[in-house]
Amino acid sequence: MFAALEVYYDIAPRSAALNMAIDEALLETAPSPLIRFYRWNRPALSFGYFGKFSDVEVFAPERDLVRRWTGGGIVFHGDDLTYSIVIPTSDSAFRESSMSIYENVHRAVSAVLIEAGQGAELASVAAPGVQRQQIYSAIADRRSGKEVCFANPVRADVMLNGRKIAGAAQRRTRAGLLQQGSIQNVDLANDFGQKFAQELSVKIREGQIDNRIVRRAEQIVAERYGTESWLRRR
Repeated sequence: MFAALEVYYDIAPRSAALNMAIDEALLETAPSPLIRFYRWNRPALSFGYFGKFSDVEVFAPERDLVRRWTGGGIVFHGDDLTYSIVIPTSDSAFRESSMSIYENVHRAVSAVLIEAGQGAELASVAAPGVQRQQIYSAIADRRSGKEVCFANPVRADVMLNGRKIAGAAQRRTRAGLLQQGSIQNVDLANDFGQKFAQELSVKIREGQIDNRIVRRAEQIVAERYGTESWLRRR
């Protein structure tokens, strides 16, 4: 998918707001495609840009809530493998359709799982009644009291034994494309991230989140993800 790919293993657990802001800071500055794997410092819940705060506020006592910059639905974090992919406008992959990028990334996820002996496959069609904005989303719904994560698979989501295990959300800007994804409800090998990256590019270079990116992300938190106005905007 990429001629070369920079990989960030961001192992320091961070708040939900800072995780979202780092993704945005990387989108602003990345000169070439990158993938970032990251962790959460407490159980978290992210919901899409167009989501309603009233749908998630009941989880505030137990989870770190954040509104994503990308679209889609509700995703529970903490036990999942969370990643983001940044594709700057200068890279040829940016010219691909959003769905093509979504599908190619999930084919890479599936390939690693299949190699490990798990029968992963991509969902072929969207579930009936799923709105257009959900096409690029990872969806979860626990409001019924049931633990039903990724309840509504859409086209090119990763499925295993009839269950959705990987979904993502995207945003395009003048700087490039950001895809934020989650893989959950599946046992992953310790080297899954490395093999996932290798499926995306044969030329891998490991990088680090430097202080410049963190400082810019902290500024974005103060302006956006850490504010009540952003969280409750809808």
